[in-house]
This record gives sequence, structure tokens and C-alpha cells, in this order.
Amino acid sequence: MRREMNGVTKSRFEMFSNNDEAVINKKLPKELLLRIFSFLDVVTLCRCAQVSRAWNVLALDGSNWQRIDLFDFQRDIEGRVVENISKRCGGFLRKLSLRGCQGVGDNALRTFAQNCRNIEVLNLNGCTKITDATCTSLSKFCSKLRHLDLASCTSITNLSLKALSEGCPLLEQLNISWCDQVTKDGVQALVRGCGGLKALSLKGCTQLEDEALKYIGANCPELVTLNLQTCLQITDDGLITICRGCHKLQSLCASGCCNITDAILNALGQNCPRLRILEVARCSQLTDVGFTTLARNCHDLEKMDLEECVQITDSTLIQLSIHCPRLQVLSPGYDVQGHRDFTKLVSLIAESLSHCELITDDGIRHLGNGACAHDRLEVIELDNCPLITDASLEHLKSCHSLERIELYDCQQITRAGIKRLRTHLPNIKVHAYFAPVTPPPSVGGSRQRFCRCCIIL
Repeated sequence: MRREMNGVTKSRFEMFSNNDEAVINKKLPKELLLRIFSFLDVVTLCRCAQVSRAWNVLALDGSNWQRIDLFDFQRDIEGRVVENISKRCGGFLRKLSLRGCQGVGDNALRTFAQNCRNIEVLNLNGCTKITDATCTSLSKFCSKLRHLDLASCTSITNLSLKALSEGCPLLEQLNISWCDQVTKDGVQALVRGCGGLKALSLKGCTQLEDEALKYIGANCPELVTLNLQTCLQITDDGLITICRGCHKLQSLCASGCCNITDAILNALGQNCPRLRILEVARCSQLTDVGFTTLARNCHDLEKMDLEECVQITDSTLIQLSIHCPRLQVLSPGYDVQGHRDFTKLVSLIAESLSHCELITDDGIRHLGNGACAHDRLEVIELDNCPLITDASLEHLKSCHSLERIELYDCQQITRAGIKRLRTHLPNIKVHAYFAPVTPPPSVGGSRQRFCRCCIIL
């Protein structure tokens, strides 16, 4: 068996010695051993390579290194390690994660791009040394690239997006979160050549304006996932364009985009019936009117983050419980783009209504009686909901899958109510805070008594 890699033709097994006395090497064909090694991870392959000269050849064969994730192996990777990997793997390598490898720079990635021209998935999240030169190299040599993660690579500018547009037409998923030098000009250049984008994360790209979203809406009809968290300049105008141009949209994160109003919820309801995930935490202008329109049109909703949507009331919960039978998640802090496979939904089921101060026991009653709550609800977060009482806990007793409930600063919840809930759900974890009561002045004494907290303060 012979192969050609990097211009050098040689036998895959020419390094085997006839004097190798290991029984396994005599009994098993070398092709079968190579197949076995193909199932091993990076660490195990490296250990096997040290066993013998024969195993070194097999373990380090490029066909075993098609998918490499160095994050759990060694994070202080230097550039020369990446260069060596690229030379060994060559055209075999399809997927590489260098997430968090801050020692890797442009020179190493240029060598990598030259050697690994069949790369399809590349994660450079947190590789802070890289600049536009890396994207230029990828554009020149890696035309098959489909997924690219450049989150927190803060030296990336519009030049990178222009390069990717010119050389990586198959790009489907791009994460440039926290690349805050990117502007509408870069987005315009990107979508001209990468109209097949399905997932785009622009989280923390603070210079982006509505004009950038208009380019996306006009050129990316296949878009499924869009993250605009903390893009503070975004308004209704830009997002409405997205809704009208991207009818396949299933996931939208606009948390922190404080300028948006119910017009966005209306546009989503009218244009994006496949919507499954909506994160609008800290969007304080959204009201029950908008969520009613959304619920009545987007019946596939599975996850929503409504934290600090301070104007919503029980009416929103009632509409969601009636029209959205698949609703499972209203959980803050879940980063879709940060997930290992952000095209898939998490199995975690949680509900958060934290800081929704107008929610009452009646809203929780409707939520607890919803189609998903009895068998699927695992976590509910009700921090800072001052109107709920122990009655809400009674409404949740039939949620048999409930594992955790957050009740910080819910001043009408009592220890007795929590105890009653635990009689029905003995394994539930309850996180609550009860402020210590300041003891009264001691009878007949001249000295004032204070609780421990008051003494510290």
C-alpha cells in the first residue's frame, strides 16, 4: 500500500521491522491496526506512538488525524506544534480546534493553511495573536472552509471579512463575536461572496448599525442562526429587514439591544414561522402586545430568554402556554454560538423569569399547567419577582421533572412553602435567600443587640 502526501511518495508501512517480535504486530494485519488507531483520541495516539517504532508509524499516520481538538490536551500550544501537525496531517485534516491557544500566530497558521487545504471546520476562538493575515492565508489556500470561529480575535478587521468572501465561498458558519473593529463595510463585503451563511454570530460587535443587518437580510436567505447580543446601535429598522429577508430564521439573540420594540416581535411573527429560539434579555421596551403576536404565529418556539423584560405580565405567560406547546427553555446565560454544535438545541430544559417584576401567581399557574411543564421542566428561575407567593410553589408541585428553583429576593416566599414543595419533589434544589431578622433590644438591658450581618456592615 502506497500513498502520496506533500509531494513525497512512500509506503505506509515501510518503517516496520521484520524483527519486531510483538505478538499483536504479528497476528493483526497492519491495515487492521491502523483502523483501530483511527478511533483513538490525540492523547492516546501520542502515547501509542511511544510504544515502538511500528506503532509510531501507525499512530502518527495522517489518516488518524482528521479531527483534532487541542483544547483538552494542551492549551499553551506554540506555533511550531501547529506547523508540525499540519505537515503530518496534510490533506487528511478536516477539523481543527485551537480554541484558547494564545501562542499561535499568523506564521503558524499560514503554514497550516498551505498544508491542510481540505480543512472544513476551524476553531480559532481566543487565539488573540492572529490578525487579518490569517484570514488572507485561509482565503488563498482553504476554499473548502465551512465553519470558522474567530471569537475574541480582536485584531480582526473588515479586511478579514473581505478575504473570506473572496476565497471561502462555501462558508456556512462564522463567529466573529467581540471583534469590535468590524463595521458595516466588512459585513457588506462578507455577504457578497458568502451568501450561503446559515449561522452568524456578531455578539459584541459594537460598531455595527442597522445598515449591516440590511446587507445580511438582502443576501443571506439561508440564515438560520443570528446572534446580535450587545450590538447596542441596532434598532427595529435593521432587524425588520432580517425578518423579511431570512424566512428560515430559527434562532435570534438580540439580548441587550435596548432600542428594539414590539415591532420586532410583530415582524418575527409575520415572517419567521420556524423560529425556535428567541433571546431578548434586557430589552425593556417589549410588552405583552408584541409577545402575544409572536406566540400566536411562532408555534415552534422552544427557548426564550425574557430576563429583565420588565413590562411583561401574566398575559405573556398565558399566551405562550396556549400557543407554544413545545416551549421548554427560557434560560438566561445560554450562548447558542458558544455551544460545541450550535446548530443543535441543548437538552437542558429551564425557565427564567428573573426580574420580571409584574409576574404573579396566576402567571405561574398557567405556566405550570402548560403542555411541557409536567414532564420536561427542570429549572425555573424566579429571582426578583416580588409579587409571587407560596401559591406559585403549589402550582409547580405537579412538575415532576423539576430539579432546581431559584427564589432569590422573592420576599413573599416562605420556608413553610418551600417545605411543602419538597414533600412532593423531595430531590429538588431550592436556592432562596431569607434576610436575617434583627433581634429586638434586650429586655432590661442598656445595650442594643444587632444580628451578625448588621455588625459586619
